[in-house]
Amino acid sequence: MGFAVTARHRLIRVPASSANLGPGYDVMAAAMAMFLELEVEEAAEFCFDPGGEALPTGRDNLIVRAFESLHPADGIAFRLRSSPPLARGLGSSAAAIVAGLFAADHLYELALSREEMLVRAAELEGHPDNVAAAIYGGFVICGREPDGRPSAARFDPPGGLEAIAVIPGEEVSTKLAREAIPAEVPLADAVANLSAASRLVLGLQRADLDLVARGLADRIHQPRRRGLYPRSMQLVDEARELGALGATISGAGPTVLVWTTWQDAGKVAEALEPRAAGWAEVRRLPFTPHGADVPEL
Repeated sequence: MGFAVTARHRLIRVPASSANLGPGYDVMAAAMAMFLELEVEEAAEFCFDPGGEALPTGRDNLIVRAFESLHPADGIAFRLRSSPPLARGLGSSAAAIVAGLFAADHLYELALSREEMLVRAAELEGHPDNVAAAIYGGFVICGREPDGRPSAARFDPPGGLEAIAVIPGEEVSTKLAREAIPAEVPLADAVANLSAASRLVLGLQRADLDLVARGLADRIHQPRRRGLYPRSMQLVDEARELGALGATISGAGPTVLVWTTWQDAGKVAEALEPRAAGWAEVRRLPFTPHGADVPEL
């Protein structure tokens, strides 16, 4: 069916996100310049057009589930125009949830604040980092208020910093990636990650890229997941040799986020191409200050 512009028609645009930024396990995330775009409008009956993606088209679709947490989707037509790749560590589920919430909020003028959106999105996602980055844009640091509500502090990406995503063709189950992390870790590893995370945040806020590079070290989640994506971890190990500031696994993986300066991004991407040939796509993917948006049509 067509999607003519009417008073009850909206385009939702939500950024992808990268979480677990080096040492920031389930705490830090960043919005990336890759967007889920969703059109919604009132129609004769409910329908969902996945835009060629292998996604459920019924009420069990994650976008629709998020929408219906705010308002029934009877008589609503959904059309997915673009989406981050699924199960690659780029926040596709978070983007879907945020898109569904924003669609219902704007279509029915519910006027939810972004803080209320974060609470609802975190309930659906199970953790706040990716959804916070998708809602607010930029870099976010997440936590919980005394009453248990999720909260997020954000800041803009520093000038001069860019990212290159190496996106493997195969998927990795988030469930398996989470199961690889034990409930308890050695104190020395926890202290090392806390130190690295502090350096990373300070470096990002000061635009001190040397400090950012020193803050990318991780001793908790990446080493324990190495067996799930050994080729990705090899790129993490080699990133500095290729001229980058360093590299991290994006979210649960297997995507590798290579951190670099914008001046060096071209040559680093060129050096990555032969290493990724046949199994992964190399894509310049800047950090973006922009969160979820409902642009004028």
